[in-house]
Amino acid sequence: MKIRFSKAWKGSKQRRKQRKYRYNAPLHLRGKFLNVHLSKELRKKTGKRAVRLRKGDKVTILRGNFKKKEGKVERVDMKKSKVYVSKIENERKEGTKVLVPLDPSNLMITELVSDDKARKKIIERK
Repeated sequence: MKIRFSKAWKGSKQRRKQRKYRYNAPLHLRGKFLNVHLSKELRKKTGKRAVRLRKGDKVTILRGNFKKKEGKVERVDMKKSKVYVSKIENERKEGTKVLVPLDPSNLMITELVSDDKARKKIIERK
């Protein structure tokens, strides 16, 4: 198997190839992995099912130890495809608190930040 990323890749049933695609994808394509479902109210309002996550959005966690908790997106790590949400933290042995990296697929956007012109345009487009 080649190590390089291929734009011609269509898809595969093999999990290892799917993993390889995501791992080797360039940053301009990794942004697509950060799309998150919208809540029912936002879905009706915008006419979209999912939108790319951005710092400042309010999200609800759907899976894991922090299920049903809400918070504001503090940081989005495109390189690792992880999201860090405020108030969602673990305590280390020495007592310091650390934000927990969450997978975007386990989140749902409840409130959008639309102070950016480009994002307003995307949201209002139907």
